[in-house]
Amino acid sequence: MTTPILGIIGGSGLYELAGLTDTRWVSVDTPWGAPSDQIFRGRLPHGDGWAELAFLPRHGRGHRIPPGEVNYRANIAALKSLGVTDVLSLSAVGGLRADLPPGTFVVVDQFIDRTFARDKTFFGTGLVAHVSMAHPVCSRLGDHLQAALAQQGVPHARGGTYVVMEGPQFSTLAESQLYRSWNASVIGMTNMPEAKLAREAELCYASVSMVTDFDCWHPGHDAVTVDAIIHVLLGNAAAARTLVAGLAGSVTADPQALRCACRSALQHALITAPEARDPAMVEKLRGIAGRVLGTAP
Repeated sequence: MTTPILGIIGGSGLYELAGLTDTRWVSVDTPWGAPSDQIFRGRLPHGDGWAELAFLPRHGRGHRIPPGEVNYRANIAALKSLGVTDVLSLSAVGGLRADLPPGTFVVVDQFIDRTFARDKTFFGTGLVAHVSMAHPVCSRLGDHLQAALAQQGVPHARGGTYVVMEGPQFSTLAESQLYRSWNASVIGMTNMPEAKLAREAELCYASVSMVTDFDCWHPGHDAVTVDAIIHVLLGNAAAARTLVAGLAGSVTADPQALRCACRSALQHALITAPEARDPAMVEKLRGIAGRVLGTAP
């Protein structure tokens, strides 16, 4: 691994970037099944070289897959197998704070995981691991995001807590008020277990929440029209494409990218004694944990 590769998980169309070349859709299979869609590969010119990118539509092209049925394990494993080192997660969210109006990009740094029906780990019986999630995103990648958003003049906030709900229904008013009492910033349905799996895969992960409307706690929530939300979504999508283009260059040029602490998240995480490890699980995890298992592909 000599050059950082940026992976982007988000909506369809993020890959429509000016200057993107050598583009192709790549099919990837993993021990956890197929990802949400093929992965779109491409290169952007950067300095005297190129920035490599890999785009994965989280819900599949055309938004076919609901949040609770996304194969998060396959998505992260597929990006890892293509050599991705840094993951930018982009997601549309509802705002839980009055100072984060629609159109704001929030570089979140904490999560409250309220999901309950999703596979949340690559590990299991035969090979147990416990990674730290105290600081669930990569602060180095967050620094690059903050700088890019500031340079582009996009309304943004650095830091905030993302409540991840199971869905697919939206919150009740009581739930929305509860999450506000927890000092949460935004609410959505997709960043868990995505962030947990990225940590297990030793990938740098950062999340940008794009606020489309206020959650139902807000007095004006019921007056929001679909047209108004779509208008915000389109504006957010355009800003997200510009953000991706700027981030790709800064990640590629970052001399610390390949020495980030995220790359060693599994160093002391494996609990199962070597002699007790299930050989089938060891083989299955070769692409995820091969560095610490001594079986890296």
